[in-house]
Amino acid sequence: MPAVLEEFDPIIGEPKIEWAGSCSGSGHSSGFLFCVHSPDSSHLRIYVSDFRDITWESRDSAGIGGSLSHFIHYLVASIKSEDVKLLLEALPNSIDTKSAKLVAQKSKGMPRISFSLTKLTGSAASDAMANLSLELFKAYKGLQYLFMQEQERRLQLTEVIAAERENNESIQSQLELNSNRHKLQKTMNSLDKADASASVVTNGQNSPDKKAVRHPGPTKVAKRFIPAHHRAKIRGVVLQDSENDKNS
Repeated sequence: MPAVLEEFDPIIGEPKIEWAGSCSGSGHSSGFLFCVHSPDSSHLRIYVSDFRDITWESRDSAGIGGSLSHFIHYLVASIKSEDVKLLLEALPNSIDTKSAKLVAQKSKGMPRISFSLTKLTGSAASDAMANLSLELFKAYKGLQYLFMQEQERRLQLTEVIAAERENNESIQSQLELNSNRHKLQKTMNSLDKADASASVVTNGQNSPDKKAVRHPGPTKVAKRFIPAHHRAKIRGVVLQDSENDKNS
């Protein structure tokens, strides 16, 4: 499946260094970078370099048939994991390396992928470092482009959020204004009703009929003659007929 390798994106990383035997790697570079990329549709190429003294290369066939897709997927997962190692073996009584391997494992208990590396010298080493540097720059530009896109999306999202917040504040202000108007109108209606009721009561009290009832005119009581025998005793006083009454 050539299309799988044609779409293969370069993978760049820093492996963990492990020395075989008693050599601790004293005098060697302390850091390496690796790059796994596909120069064509049927091969993978691996560069490992410290950009000073040591550079290795591996050119392996990626396989054919239906196993290619599964192999590439597992390779990518393994190379991108945290368990990528550069295994170095030094020559006896020397600081030079005898062999080197790049080993990757997707997770503990899973199969390991191992690539034997060939040491490069002269112009071949320079070309390998140049290719690795170019791939590293491309990866940087790709990340920069993604970062700029993310920044632009973030800016657009910030503007949308600000516009929505302003719109919500405007709607909230309008709702509060309408609510205050409604309360004011309700209060005014209540006052108008109270004034109308008070006016009705006042007009009713000031009507001529009410005045006639509340302010009746003075009435004269006619004097009546009370016979003597109908006169009563009032508080122990006895009323008696005078001589004139007897003679009349």
